[in-house]
Amino acid sequence: MTLWSFWSCYFLACIQFYSFHLKLGARAEISSPKLANKFYPLEVTSPMTCVTSAWNKVPLKVSDHGEVLNRSDAAVNYFRNLKIPDKKCEYVSTAVTETPKRTFSVKEKKKRSVGAPYKETVDKSVNGEAQRSTGAVQGASNFRSEYRRTGEESRGSNPRQSEPHLETSTFALSGDSAHNQAMVHWSGQNSSVILILTKLYDFNLGAVTESSLWRSTDYGSTYNKLNDKVGSRTVLSYLYVCPTNKQKILMLSDPEVESAVLISSDEGASFEKYPINFNILSLLFHPAQENWVLAYSHDYKLYSSMDFGKKWQLVHENVMPGRFYWAVMGLDRESDVVHIETRIAKGRAQYVKCRAQRCTEGNRQYLFPGHIDTNSLVVQDEYVFTQVCISGRASYFVSYMRESFRQMKLPKYCLPKDMHIISTDEKQVFAAVQEWNQNNTYSLYISDSPGVYFILSLENLRTSRGPAGNLLVDFYKVEGINGMYLANKIVDNHIKTFITYNKGQTWALLPAPATDVAGNNLHCILPFCSLHLHLEMSENPYTSGPITSKKSVPGIIVATGNIGTELSSTNLGMFITSDAGNSWRQIFDEEYNIWFLDNGGALLAVLHASTPIRQLWISLDEGKKWDRHSFSLVPLYVDGVLMEPESDNHIITFFGHFSHRSEWQLIKIDYKGLFSRRCMDGDYQTWYLHNKGELCVMGEKQIYMKRRPGNRCMLAQDYSRIYSSEPCLCTAYDFECDYGWERQADGKCSPAFWYNPNGVAKSCSSSQSFLNSTGYRKVLSNNCKERGRNVYSPKRVACQPKAPQGLHLSTSHGELSATVGSNVTFMIHLDNGESPSTSIQLDFGDGIKITYSNLSRTDDGIKHIYRMTGIYRVIATAENNLGSDSTTLFLHITSPVDRVYLSAPVVASKEKAANLTAVVWPSHTRTLTFFWWFENSSEPIITLEGSISHMFLREGKNKVTVQVACGSTVLEDSKVITVKEFFRSLLLSFSPALDEHNPDIPEWREDIGRVVRTALSQVSGVPENQLMVSLYPGLPTTAELFILPDEQMLSEHKKRRDEVSDIFVTALNQGLIQFELKANIRIIVYMTQQTLAPLVDSNSIHSGSAMLMLISVVFVGIAAFFIYKFKRKIPWIHVETEDRHEKDPEVISTVGQNDAMSKVKLSEFPSQKELMEKELHLSQQSFVSSRTSRREVPLLPKRLRGAQERPASARTVS
Repeated sequence: MTLWSFWSCYFLACIQFYSFHLKLGARAEISSPKLANKFYPLEVTSPMTCVTSAWNKVPLKVSDHGEVLNRSDAAVNYFRNLKIPDKKCEYVSTAVTETPKRTFSVKEKKKRSVGAPYKETVDKSVNGEAQRSTGAVQGASNFRSEYRRTGEESRGSNPRQSEPHLETSTFALSGDSAHNQAMVHWSGQNSSVILILTKLYDFNLGAVTESSLWRSTDYGSTYNKLNDKVGSRTVLSYLYVCPTNKQKILMLSDPEVESAVLISSDEGASFEKYPINFNILSLLFHPAQENWVLAYSHDYKLYSSMDFGKKWQLVHENVMPGRFYWAVMGLDRESDVVHIETRIAKGRAQYVKCRAQRCTEGNRQYLFPGHIDTNSLVVQDEYVFTQVCISGRASYFVSYMRESFRQMKLPKYCLPKDMHIISTDEKQVFAAVQEWNQNNTYSLYISDSPGVYFILSLENLRTSRGPAGNLLVDFYKVEGINGMYLANKIVDNHIKTFITYNKGQTWALLPAPATDVAGNNLHCILPFCSLHLHLEMSENPYTSGPITSKKSVPGIIVATGNIGTELSSTNLGMFITSDAGNSWRQIFDEEYNIWFLDNGGALLAVLHASTPIRQLWISLDEGKKWDRHSFSLVPLYVDGVLMEPESDNHIITFFGHFSHRSEWQLIKIDYKGLFSRRCMDGDYQTWYLHNKGELCVMGEKQIYMKRRPGNRCMLAQDYSRIYSSEPCLCTAYDFECDYGWERQADGKCSPAFWYNPNGVAKSCSSSQSFLNSTGYRKVLSNNCKERGRNVYSPKRVACQPKAPQGLHLSTSHGELSATVGSNVTFMIHLDNGESPSTSIQLDFGDGIKITYSNLSRTDDGIKHIYRMTGIYRVIATAENNLGSDSTTLFLHITSPVDRVYLSAPVVASKEKAANLTAVVWPSHTRTLTFFWWFENSSEPIITLEGSISHMFLREGKNKVTVQVACGSTVLEDSKVITVKEFFRSLLLSFSPALDEHNPDIPEWREDIGRVVRTALSQVSGVPENQLMVSLYPGLPTTAELFILPDEQMLSEHKKRRDEVSDIFVTALNQGLIQFELKANIRIIVYMTQQTLAPLVDSNSIHSGSAMLMLISVVFVGIAAFFIYKFKRKIPWIHVETEDRHEKDPEVISTVGQNDAMSKVKLSEFPSQKELMEKELHLSQQSFVSSRTSRREVPLLPKRLRGAQERPASARTVS
């Protein structure tokens, strides 16, 4: 044998097959440290945000220092929101290995990223390339190129074949000592072919200057150089493999030298070269057709090829990076369909669907009505996600099974600041949502099958940000067990690990092992002490990461963690469970990388250390006993372990280097000698899946089969893991609370305070009955068997004839403006009413009307084109034989507006001026035009100021709408003002706990006002239609109660005019007005101060008072007589005198808290004549009294007196 001595570094990795949501070759790159970092995790993802969301992975450059390096010519955007997660891998992944200039930390780990998966897109604009040191070869670098030995070192060179043994061989690449990068492809599927592309990347030039292609046909024992077959002067830059046919290889030449593709159909044995006229940035292979490929260029153009890259055709221009998807088989009608996001303006894009070879303008479909945010389109499994930001708030939309888009519904006051899609497995969406009151944590939400209605599963998930800004969530799906997940939650600033067996319906802490690895008792008792695990996923696909499980061995989980009160990064050990998390054992007191071998029947452990090693550990009995084996005579700095998943060849490959200046070494290990035979029926045993002794898990009793621990037999790849499965009868734990319902302390589901279960729209368009929710919905994938009368399942209810109520009209994209000639789509929604018998008429306001015989015909929207600019009153009317309802939308065919808030009094006096103010966000320096609409006015009042004074001449409810126009932007806000001649009001305050849950938005204030009004009506007996409660913006939370007269009060003589007010004041002062905000949180309503009514003009008050004062001087005696005669309390005006035995005006009633409170009606309000008499009486009293009279007109805080919060006229009182 000839000894090879050379200056080189050799690079090796293995192609693993991952099942991301689209099939395309994804490249991962690994850097080797010099004297440290045996395992450097490297798995890169791209993040997304609310305004510019992205859901795909983008490879990153990682330097020898661990920094992120971006190529200057890379056209890649990184975003931080709405991400689609990694999926299980079964497709090709090309690895790049490099030698670095310096060492970097081996402790770096990456949490499980919810960034979008690779989609098998290989993006060469950014990659994990690092520089390599090319110093002199030392020490073990003089080792011979190929070395073979058999058996353990302790047994010598001729072990007995009946004893367990390993066969190893070592190979070193030579001749490419200057090359600092390599890309490796292992064909897999029991193929023995390995391809390695080594190249010299010049970081100063930003280009590849040299390359070599190596090929092995014996699993890496030997390699042959193929430069002559591809052309001696050809410089290769990237290698791609068809995911559906691993024999097909596509390689790119460096565009700085020539733009060409090299194609092989025989695993690299031969190549054909085809020139191209564009630079390929990334490729996307079709999930089923092996010859169909999409290519994305540096100038944002998308090309397609139907012959594996020989000929290319332009598909579309202005395509967003990574926003193109092949058809999903079984969902899209044509298999050559492409889903594309195209940029149309800054921050705006369109969702385009067309066929790859026929994507002309006439053949394109625009499936989402209106524009979407850039970098927000994701096509994942059965779902298509988009995002639209309106008025600073993001709205998320989903299309399920390629149906129409629907808005994703989170609990009403979740108010997400940020949302990330974690998973779309099993026809269900898992999302991490940052709510309005969260800063460093996220909450886990779970949807129904269509991905529309979400419910809360777990609060305060531990999260962090990756190097590229992508969100990293501590959330792990256990392979092989349906409905089993692990998550790290922050509890009182402590990170704790929780487990669920029913898909997030209930969560529990992990029990700690009884003893440590040395057999010492731990005395760790729940809930004060438990086991905590690191749930990150390794950045390097060739290290195992801190936690691993495998579908072929259900119930076995191996993870890094610690025991105590919280998760720690110190004192770590390795823990294993063999019964799906019910009990755990400690197997190592240090960090190890652990892989499953032999289809999960064996475990391989390699120490995670910064020093070189030459030994590995293998266990055949689920980690109870470990056998040590030597794999190298010389200690090796291990940079990764390669193996072919789900294969029967029993070959693994270690790659690394003997010293920091030596060549890279490839050590091939055949572990077939560990087994004596293939497993037979008698080699298996059964075990029961359970949850703390409960055998019914996800609605069924499951018995699994596994190899008896210690048996040295090889598992068959296709043996069945599930021995039997039997459904259980459904219980409460098989159901989760439905949308709008919340789990209470007793375990039952009840409606949230903001949710009205009787007001939910019910569709009766297809039958005469519908399924009405009982507050529960069955956990998806749960297989329990329902009883004859299940109290949790939805009940079928007959459709009752209803008059249309709650008609809503909007445009499809939510804006109130459009350009001339554009196609405007109107969306109509009816809260209550029968669809089949309800007709819809839409008046577009330009002289054109359209009528539909039933509501169901408008599901896809109504399109209309306006030919002239202007403001159009669009009226929608729903009508059936029981009644009708209508709604109006004012559409501007001009520029869009930003955000506007209409500040108006809740109640105003008839024939008295009320001040209205429009506040616009953000503030504009340009002139704004304000359009004021009052009730059924045919034309608006147009002003250039944001305030107006208006007099209401008609009692009742008056709707006011203000629209603000600036350029092409239009927004509106509406308020309903109740106009009365007389009314009375009280200021209200609340328990401090309400401030902690106040998001300060109009919808929340309306719902709380409705709840308080109901509580007041129940205590007082006053009908709700005579009460109005209005909450004011800001903190602390305050409100005002308005007591309105009914029709009888205007005709009856008022005898007990103060009794109703007394009842409210007493009830409020005694804390009788309460409501439940959520479980264990009750809010008490108090009275702040009483105000006066009726509202009259302040000038007339003063002049009248002066006249009365003059008269009172003349008639002193008459005043004294009135004071003596009428000692009773004068309504509407409270008078203080020196007579202290008079009742204090603030002590209204003596009704005790436990006394039966009489329910009274409001009596008649006083006439004008009575008011004059009261004024006269007041003046006379004030003349003889030593103290002046005072009115209960509270001095309101400046925040409540501001024009932007409430009009001044609402506080002008007599």
